[in-house]
Amino acid sequence: MGANHAHPPSSRRTVMAGVAILVPLAVITLAGLLWLWPDGTAAGDPAGSGVERVTGTVTAVTLKKCPAVPEGAPQSDPATCGNADVRVEGGEAVTLRLPSGPGAQRFAAGDDVILLRGADGKYQISDHDRSTPLWLFGAAFALAVIAFGRWRGVTALVGLVITFVLLLRFVIPGILEGEPPLLVAIVGASAIMLLVLYLTHGFSLATSVAVLGTLASLTLTGVLSYGALGFARLNGITDDSALALDMSLKIDTQGLLLASIIIGALGVLDDVTVTQAVTVAELAHANPSYGFARLYRAAGRIGRAHIASVINTIILAYAGASLPLLLLFSIGQQPLGDVLTTPVIAQEIVRSIVGTLGLIAAVPITTALAALTASRHHPEDPPEPLPAEESFFTPHTDQHAHHHGAPAERPARHRRRTRA
Repeated sequence: MGANHAHPPSSRRTVMAGVAILVPLAVITLAGLLWLWPDGTAAGDPAGSGVERVTGTVTAVTLKKCPAVPEGAPQSDPATCGNADVRVEGGEAVTLRLPSGPGAQRFAAGDDVILLRGADGKYQISDHDRSTPLWLFGAAFALAVIAFGRWRGVTALVGLVITFVLLLRFVIPGILEGEPPLLVAIVGASAIMLLVLYLTHGFSLATSVAVLGTLASLTLTGVLSYGALGFARLNGITDDSALALDMSLKIDTQGLLLASIIIGALGVLDDVTVTQAVTVAELAHANPSYGFARLYRAAGRIGRAHIASVINTIILAYAGASLPLLLLFSIGQQPLGDVLTTPVIAQEIVRSIVGTLGLIAAVPITTALAALTASRHHPEDPPEPLPAEESFFTPHTDQHAHHHGAPAERPARHRRRTRA
């Protein structure tokens, strides 16, 4: 009767189908990277002014009375009116006027600052130099990841570096050189997905299932985004930055918006797909008798709980990023309907809805693929319960002896009494 449960842990046909998809995907992604890789012809200095950034340290600050402003105009902060003595990197000492006006930052003696040096050699205080705090934050982050994740944490950090390299050296320069933003984003997202997932989680069946689930969900997200932006008549121009890109560099702003949706969705999709694939694998390992249906139902319940929390996370993230804009709308006392139909808010609504739909689709797709590869039974054959005297933990010799009428081994306590 144990022979009925001798099916291999995964379907060979399913594995071969996955390989038939992943190998061409990797080849196409590599070809796309080589074809679209930037050649360095993008403009380096958009202003064309030859301004150089240098660092320095404030040695002293001398405050003065702020100049009078017309009635009704915003008043300057008294802590921003005056001069600062700055020692430029290299030893040169200069006295510069403090940045003033609404929103100007405060500077004090000992602050590290960024200076702008023009073509005429004159300096201007630009901002605080935050390189040291950021390096400390980065080191603390890396130590925390490695301490908790150990070797898996190291591979996760390497994957993060790969993501930044592809974004900064391929996606952004490629778009600036005039390549179609949507095509660049698709190739970049595919490269990030393949490299980071396999590097972080290893070459395993669960990782391959997560890659296939991410690919299918990302494709659906892209199709929905394309249709939603056209239906809502959104062209991607919602602020001065997008308008400047459209006018000066002739970038397809709608394609840029599609690219941002795809790249943003990838960051959440791989979390969901990896979780589902690993969940199914662990369920199958802990319950070898589970077939496709039971694995799918059990992992689906976990996926629904995960999606419920992730959706709330997405909405809160968008709301937090747009909080200053929402405050401006609240001050203006505009009707809610008017606020929601403005391009900037409508764009975020479409972005969040489309991303959420792709996220929801990732759960059943990945769970079904993982259940097919992990189940020991055919999907149409539900597992039959084993009799009480038979289980996977019963030694074969005991089963054989039991079926031939041989007495079962006596409990240890009984043996001790007999010897006594």
